[in-house]
Amino acid sequence: MELQARVQVGEKGRLVIPAAMRKALGIGVGTTVELRYEDNELRMSTLRSRIQRVQERARRIIKPGVSLSEELSAERREAAQRE
Repeated sequence: MELQARVQVGEKGRLVIPAAMRKALGIGVGTTVELRYEDNELRMSTLRSRIQRVQERARRIIKPGVSLSEELSAERREAAQRE
C-alpha cells in the first residue's frame, strides 16, 4: 500500500500527518515516532513498525521450528558450565 500526501509546514515547523497515514502506521495520541534524515529524505517510523520489519527479516533467515530464545538459553548454560 502506498500513501502519499503533500502537507504544509506550519508554525514552529509542525506538520499534520494525514489520518490515513496515521492509521496505516498505528499512530495515536501519545505514540512516539522516530524521525531520521537519510538520503535527503525525512523518514518516520514507529517502534511497532521497526519491530515488525526485524521480525520479517528474521523469518527469512531462521528455519521454521527453530527457537532462538531456546538456543540462546542453551548457549548461556554451556558458557556458565565452562566458567
